[in-house]
Amino acid sequence: MPILSVFFGIMVRMWHDDHPPAHIHVEYQGFEAFIDIETGMIVKGKLPGKVAAIIQDWCHTHRQELRDNW
Repeated sequence: MPILSVFFGIMVRMWHDDHPPAHIHVEYQGFEAFIDIETGMIVKGKLPGKVAAIIQDWCHTHRQELRDNW
């Protein structure tokens, strides 16, 4: 799966045109989650609270790029 970004030990990946809803895959220190691109919220899986908040902000900042890549 292509890596979109790595920061603070957080790895963000995305499959082009994966199953709905449009989402990214996030990995952090053994945690994994699917994150909805539109809301930045966890759809499936689990992340530590601070990491979830960082990813939510990151999705907000990069939403259009993520939509375009989807």
